[in-house]
Order: sequence, then structure tokens, then C-alpha cells
Amino acid sequence: MGRKYIIFRAEMTEEHDAQKRSLTHTGALTDILAEHFDSSSRALPTPGYRLREYHKIEQFADSRFPGASTHSRVGDWEVTRVEEYSSELPISDFEAIVICYCHYSPVTTSLEPLPEIQGTQKLQEV
Repeated sequence: MGRKYIIFRAEMTEEHDAQKRSLTHTGALTDILAEHFDSSSRALPTPGYRLREYHKIEQFADSRFPGASTHSRVGDWEVTRVEEYSSELPISDFEAIVICYCHYSPVTTSLEPLPEIQGTQKLQEV
């Protein structure tokens, strides 16, 4: 499969953290939890899949990347159903648009350190 646009949405009845899901420019609430652009051959998320949460733990932060997350964990939003819409256009940005509907189902999982960020090195002039 080619390039996919995967949207994770809160089920219409989910109110958990609704205020955190507001659009910056309008203040309106959104049900979109996350978006992924995927060009891999990995399988699509299925019911039971959980989004990962990313956190920044200051004592592990790298001053070269001040806004970067340092840890992640399996999150509280669980996919309950998946809809896939394939493009039938000969020229399209995406081969498929996938909507993963999620509900809030808290779990206790450990924070896991993320791999160290590999910064690009400046090329030396010869």
C-alpha cells in the first residue's frame, strides 16, 4: 500500500480531556487526537491498538533539542473501530485515508526512554 493518512478521533460521546483538544486559532473543540502520515508497509491499526503518549522529563532533556520528548508510554486512548477509504483518483496525495475511532480507557503503563536524538553534524569546509 502507498501513502496513508491515518486520523485518530475520539468517539463522539467521549468528553475526557475535551478542553485540551481545542483548536488554537479558533478555540473550537476537535475530536482529533492525532494524525499520522504513513508510507510504510506496516499493517493499519486495529481495534485494541493504543496511541502512545509522549512526555518530556526535564532531567533527561537535551539542551540541543529543548522541545523534544524524552519518554513515551502506551496511552489511554484505545482504537475501537477502523474505517478505510481508498482513493479512486489516478493522481492523489494519499492512496487511503484511515479513520481510527478511539475511546478513553485508562491503563497504567511505564514511561520508556526514547532513543537519543542523533543531531546532524555540520560539514567541514575543505
